[in-house]
Formats: sequence, structure tokens, C-alpha cells
Amino acid sequence: MSNISRVFQQHHKALIAYVTAGYPTPQITLEAIPLLAETGCDIVEIGIPFSDPLADGTTIQKASSVALHNGITPVACLEMVRQIRKRTRVPLVFMSYYNPVYRFGIDKFIQTCTSAGVDGLIIPDLPPEEGAVLETTTVQNNMDLIYLAAPTSTEERIKTIASHSRGFIYLVSVTGVTGTRDAMPADLVQFASAVRKLATKPLCIGFGISTPEQVRQIARFADGVIIGSRIVQIMEKPDWKTEIVRFIKSVRQALDSES
Repeated sequence: MSNISRVFQQHHKALIAYVTAGYPTPQITLEAIPLLAETGCDIVEIGIPFSDPLADGTTIQKASSVALHNGITPVACLEMVRQIRKRTRVPLVFMSYYNPVYRFGIDKFIQTCTSAGVDGLIIPDLPPEEGAVLETTTVQNNMDLIYLAAPTSTEERIKTIASHSRGFIYLVSVTGVTGTRDAMPADLVQFASAVRKLATKPLCIGFGISTPEQVRQIARFADGVIIGSRIVQIMEKPDWKTEIVRFIKSVRQALDSES
């Protein structure tokens, strides 16, 4: 059983936080991830900055741009993980677009991820029909490759995603990009229920989740929530440590109330 799969054996809803590596600074990334783990996050997703982040909204686009300007490369991200591993054992998932992985070299990238302490990988622009090479390499290195399902996914596509995704299935809450939203889509429950009928792996919902109340609503029908843009926004503040602890504790409480 992978480290990610073990999270879902703990009989509570999983809280997954997203940070962009190197934003607002590399040092803050190194400090934030252990703090997120200590405060109640079960998994931390680390975004590798990319110049064309198609699935991301303005908040994470900005974070990627600043991180690239700060000189953050895939090699730098791997070094951050090595340093973070000295402070926490929380499962870490890289989120990267396919181009940086391909340019690095698929086998080399996955092997280096494993040695650094990365537990999983999310590639938003990689469809499962084209993921055979990456899937083989991740399996050989005991890494979970996590696929995304969108509200527009057909039943056949959901079946394919369910059979290929490992660790959990990432349900995209909206047809669009990442970013905070005032309310969750009305048909989100039906979407999750449709996937649940076709999949046995845990379902975690992301894109647009930013408040404890939204988390509480989603926890009623999902196995976990993924929060990104709101956390990135908090990390921009001068008193980000105090704010992040307050926010994560409030979200953790909301999740646990529905466990």
C-alpha cells in the first residue's frame, strides 16, 4: 500500500493542500509544507512552476510566474523536497504539466522523485490514453499517478480514469480553471455520485474550494478536499504563518465534523 493510500485508511476525510514551489519565496515553501502537515493536512501537493499552466487560474498563474522568476526549476523543486523530507513524512505529490517531465526525461524524473521522497504525481494535461509510459515507470518506482475527472467526462472516460488512477481520483469541481469561488456547483453531488458508481478509489475534490463551509458541504459526499488558490493567497501575507494555521485548523474542524 502506498503512503497516499494509507491516508484514506485513517477513517477521516483527507485534507490536501496545494502550494507552488518557490512562491512567494523558496524559503517560505520550505517552512510552509511542514507547518501545513503539523496543522492538519494529510497530503501536500507541490506545483512545479510552468510557463503555460493551462489548468490554473490567475492566482496560481501569478505564483508560477513569480517562482520561475525566482529561478525555480524541476531540479530546484526536487531539492526542496529533499530538504522538506528532513522535517516531515507527510505524503507529497508533485503537480506538473507534461512538458517539464518529458524534457527532464521520464525515467530519470520519476527515479529522482522517488529518491527525493515524492509519493505521487498529477499531470493535468496528460490523458490516461497517453499515459502508458509514465504509468509503467511510476508503478516500478512505487509512485501513485493520479488522474483528473471533470464534470464533462463521459461514463467511458470515467471508467478509464478509475482503472488507471492510483492513490485517489482527483475530481475537478467545475468546468474551468483553478481559483477561489463563492459557491460550489449545484450538480457537484450528482457528478461525484456518478463517479462513485464506477470507481472504488477515494474521490477528492478540488478547484474553487476556499471556505470551511464549502469544505463541510463537500465532505458529505467526498473522501477528501484539495485547497490551492486560497492557501497560495494566504502565503502572500506578511503574517502568513498565523493566518495559515488559523485557516487550516478551521478547515480541519469542518472536515472532521463530517467524518
